[in-house]
Amino acid sequence: MTSHIPRNRTRMRSAASMLLVLLVSACTRATRGSTGVPPNASTASTAPTSSTESPQGMMVRISEIQIDPARLDEYNAILKEESEASVRLEPGVISIFPMYQREHPTEVRILEIYASRAAYQSHIQSPHFQTYKTTTLPMVKSLKLVDMEMLDPATMPTIFGKMRSEK
Repeated sequence: MTSHIPRNRTRMRSAASMLLVLLVSACTRATRGSTGVPPNASTASTAPTSSTESPQGMMVRISEIQIDPARLDEYNAILKEESEASVRLEPGVISIFPMYQREHPTEVRILEIYASRAAYQSHIQSPHFQTYKTTTLPMVKSLKLVDMEMLDPATMPTIFGKMRSEK
C-alpha cells in the first residue's frame, strides 16, 4: 500500500507543475504587448472594487460561492463542464480554477484570470457561461465577487520556473 504513495505524490506534483506552467505560459502570452490601460468606467463590475485589472491588463477575480447542500453534486458537475469549456474555447480566459473548502464542501471558490476586461465581458456573454448561470442560479445561496490585484507579477515566472525544474 505505501509503495503507491510516493508514486501518487510524484504524479500529483507533476500534474500540478504542468497546470502551473500552462497557466504562466498563458499569462505571459496574454500580457505580452498589453498597454495596461485601466478598465473603462462605463463597464462596471458587479464586484465593488475600484480597479479590476492588473498593470499588465489582466483581470483577476476570486468568486466566493455558497451552494445549497442538497444540490451540491449537481452544481459541481455543471461547474466542471463550464470551467473546462471556458478555458478550452475562449482564448482570453486564462483560468477558471474551481475549488472548495476541505471542511465545508458547499463553500466553493473559483480563481478566475482573464487576459483583459474585454475577455471577461466576452466570457460572460458566452453560451456556456449563460447556461451555467441560468441553470445554477437556484443552487446558489450566496455569491461574492472579489476583484484582486497581483502584489508581485514579476515573480510569477520564477515561481513556476522552479516547479518546472523539479520535474
